[in-house]
Amino acid sequence: MDSKLTLKLNQEVIEKAKAYASEKKLSLSRLIEAYLQTLTSEDKSSEFEISPFVKSMSTGVEIPLDLDIKEAYSAHLTDKYK
Repeated sequence: MDSKLTLKLNQEVIEKAKAYASEKKLSLSRLIEAYLQTLTSEDKSSEFEISPFVKSMSTGVEIPLDLDIKEAYSAHLTDKYK
């Protein structure tokens, strides 16, 4: 059963949230409902689950700040095609 809820929020936050909801093709109400559902969910699974591809990008490997990307890629290609 749906119920009405009135919130007082900063106008700038509201405008940004409306734009975000529009980009995602959701109503602002639905977006907030999904967010609150995620926060209060006990099983921590949600319809806005992180995709396996995005999860696979998290390797836990730290990249040095002084890494020369072009050099590293060149070395990778050299090793790959030996």
